[in-house]
Amino acid sequence: MGLDHAQTKPHDRLATELSEDLNAVGTLIGARMASEHAPRIPEVTKHLVDAGGKRLRPMLTLACARMCGYAGDDHIKLAATVEFIHTATLLHDDVVDESAQRRGRPTANLLWDNKSSVLVGDYLFARAFQLMVETGNLRVLDILSNAAATIAEGEVLQLTAAQNLATTEDIYRQVVRGKTAALFSAATEVGGVIAGRPDAEVQALFDYGDALGIAFQIVDDLLDYWGSDATGKNIGDDFRERKLTLPVIKAVALADADERAFWQRTIEKGDQRDGDLEEALRLLNAHGTLEATRLEALSWIDTARTALATLPDHPIRTMLDDLADYVVARVN
Repeated sequence: MGLDHAQTKPHDRLATELSEDLNAVGTLIGARMASEHAPRIPEVTKHLVDAGGKRLRPMLTLACARMCGYAGDDHIKLAATVEFIHTATLLHDDVVDESAQRRGRPTANLLWDNKSSVLVGDYLFARAFQLMVETGNLRVLDILSNAAATIAEGEVLQLTAAQNLATTEDIYRQVVRGKTAALFSAATEVGGVIAGRPDAEVQALFDYGDALGIAFQIVDDLLDYWGSDATGKNIGDDFRERKLTLPVIKAVALADADERAFWQRTIEKGDQRDGDLEEALRLLNAHGTLEATRLEALSWIDTARTALATLPDHPIRTMLDDLADYVVARVN
């Protein structure tokens, strides 16, 4: 989802800075996704890992640990934990969403089947818990296990909220906090915890990750209507899948009776016809909800950067600041 592949982007600079640690994370992931008795597990996992995600979440853990002066090697285990949780949720998401493509490749559920995707996802969750236990840090275990529960809760909430016009912006943010921001904030927070930083700094790392994750998802939802080759999505995918994202929630709140009937037919009832996407775009533009959504993403990035600014000066802090800017630069 989201960040394009051009060079000298903030995540590329971070990847270069953290290359040794990232290689160690890759090696650990390869070793832990192995299975002596069920060869399908590494087959399915390798398919997703090889699709070439940017490993943004584990990179955040490595970056925050380094920025906080951590000198041990548990950050490698925690970064791998974060990536395993993320990969497990992707496998489960593709089954729930009945997706056929991820990162431009056929999904695991399409190549194998839903049962394999669900069970391999379960295996990766179990591996994640084994890894975090190995750090022997109860606070880390608390943060990451809470994140795993919050992600699942967010996904279930989305099931009931996604096609219900009564869904409010508050419920949308709760879904986003669950399905996206929870892992971002856990990834950043544990970097400070294993480094033994003061509570105020750990809280600032949490706040940065939380706001970055929310902005990241809002931008992703916005790009579904604004579109860009960088997203790997076609314009209107969310509309066709009847997902009630922030631009639409804002438009529904401002809708007159005819407009509300349009959203009920297309989103709630799924009765979509030729020209409906164009009409949806017209309504979003007429009510200014795409611009309002963009401004909300910018506001969350301001929150992220404000939290980061309270931390001690460090070259990685500058890169994380640039990363926050870049998340919204895609819609500037």
